[in-house]
Amino acid sequence: MVNADFPKHITAPVLSLTWCAIASASISVGFPQGTQAQVRLLPGAVTTPPAGLRRSPESYKLGGGDRIQIEILEVPELSRGYEVLSDGSVNLPLIGLVSIRGRTLVEATTIIRNAYRRVLKDPVVTVSLVAARPLNIGVIGEVTRPGNFTIPLTSGPGVAPSVQYPTVTQALKLAEGVTGVADIRNIRVRRPQPDGPDQVLNVNLWRFLQEGDISQDIILQDRDTIVIPTVTTFNQAEARQFAIANFSPPPEKPRSISIVGQVTRPGAYVVIGGNTNTELSREGFPTVIRAIQLAGGITPDADIRQIQVRRVTRRGEQIIPVNLWQFLESGDGAQDTILQQGDTIVIPKATIVNPAEAGLLANSNFAPPAINVFVVGELKTSLDPVRLPANATLNQALISRGFYGYENTRARRNTVELVRLNNDGTATKRTIEVDLTQGINEEINPQLRNNDMIIVSRSSLAKLVDRMNSILGPVGPATGVLNFINILKSIF
Repeated sequence: MVNADFPKHITAPVLSLTWCAIASASISVGFPQGTQAQVRLLPGAVTTPPAGLRRSPESYKLGGGDRIQIEILEVPELSRGYEVLSDGSVNLPLIGLVSIRGRTLVEATTIIRNAYRRVLKDPVVTVSLVAARPLNIGVIGEVTRPGNFTIPLTSGPGVAPSVQYPTVTQALKLAEGVTGVADIRNIRVRRPQPDGPDQVLNVNLWRFLQEGDISQDIILQDRDTIVIPTVTTFNQAEARQFAIANFSPPPEKPRSISIVGQVTRPGAYVVIGGNTNTELSREGFPTVIRAIQLAGGITPDADIRQIQVRRVTRRGEQIIPVNLWQFLESGDGAQDTILQQGDTIVIPKATIVNPAEAGLLANSNFAPPAINVFVVGELKTSLDPVRLPANATLNQALISRGFYGYENTRARRNTVELVRLNNDGTATKRTIEVDLTQGINEEINPQLRNNDMIIVSRSSLAKLVDRMNSILGPVGPATGVLNFINILKSIF
């Protein structure tokens, strides 16, 4: 039985006017300032829906976890707050469970009003949102940390604020930004529909960056999934442009990379932005040059035109070519590729070393600042290591600090021996004919490497004199003639 205190029949004209006023308040429904507070718009307030895909509060779809306020005109016993259950239904007095999952507030108002018509005559119902549940958003593809994210709704400014919904770029920031091979022109947002297949929305964040088209940064709904595809053709210049966007990883974020090939210390490194040679080592982006600096710089026979960055993407490995000679020659900063987590840099060996280019490379900031070379043997100076420019040659080492002066009569002047440590722990030794007039030449005047050792041998005359001194020095009068005869026999 229905309580006798319930409202009696309301005439049609009065009901029509009353419902128009209540409907206006229902459509201009208030949204919370926080998860607990209730903020409702004043009667007669109008919410202007944004253009395109920018949602208005009326399009909010109810689900499990929302708290709503149901008010029935002149029935205070049924007017109170309710929580939407996990299955999307709300348990109402007198009529039981009513499903409002995936319905807007306007649609939920109609459903509840129709349900109460079984026990009330022409009920006037208002439904408002007290506390919105967090949104569950999926982000997959070319992002640093794909997965499912819970995003709480927040209120905006003003005396009658509405809920501020998250956008695509905000969700990408939660996933720690897009990777360097993300195709930001062809992002897709998959939106489930209650009565049909998923709706697919296309997002072009490149247009957003270039033209300021904010409609591309669409507002998300609960259970949306953002799909970031892999770009088919990598563009260095574009990658650097969207690397500074707020939906890319922050520049100061460290990235673990590997570097192999023609560098002083190949291996794994954690790269941050900036330049290792300055105090501002944490400013700027972690790039190829930054990684080479950490690895001690390139070797003299590095081919900087054919560097590769091997990047693992969601579709497999992608190879990004890097030409640092073009960077040096024309200032093409795009060649200094911004690195991302897991990249491998491969620096091959050059088949031909151009002497004219060697000097320019040695003065670049990705070459070693200097190398240490040991010159030992018949010398008239200290045996301390000689610090030379990175592109120094054999001849430069010989004439530095007077190692090979003509006043040094004990040194063999036509050949020296070069001992070099290899990366595998072995050493090679070769004899090189000396020609101080030669430029860079791998056979006669090779470029040196760090820790190379040059051995200057004794001349034939010095060997003879030393042998005679070693034998005749300790000889006494009784044995002098015999030892002298032995020396002559060994010579002739």
